[in-house]
Amino acid sequence: MSSFRLVGLAAENFEPFFAMSDDELAALGAQRVVADAPVGYPCRVSLADAEPGDEMLLLPFEHLSTGSPYRAGGPVFVRRGAQRAVLAPGEIPPYVTRRLMSVRAYDADDMMVDADV
Repeated sequence: MSSFRLVGLAAENFEPFFAMSDDELAALGAQRVVADAPVGYPCRVSLADAEPGDEMLLLPFEHLSTGSPYRAGGPVFVRRGAQRAVLAPGEIPPYVTRRLMSVRAYDADDMMVDADV
């Protein structure tokens, strides 16, 4: 299976949020969290679960900015100091195998053409 490639979100997009106070984050609908378990905090930059004690942000993220009916966003965890993961074609990160995942495919017009859970 090599028809896809998973790439983490760009870390630099989130760095300024770590300098914000908790009140500033709350005004944006975000919050600072500390991972308290080895599973349950999937960093969308590193494409790995955070380790207990890791500082993270939980914030809204628009992952499909489009004019189509499928415009979408949702919450993401981002770990402080995370390095952007760029996986090999067809590679699945281990954190994906530990949880139920929804996968969607979109065409060039941002219309959904396939999906699976």
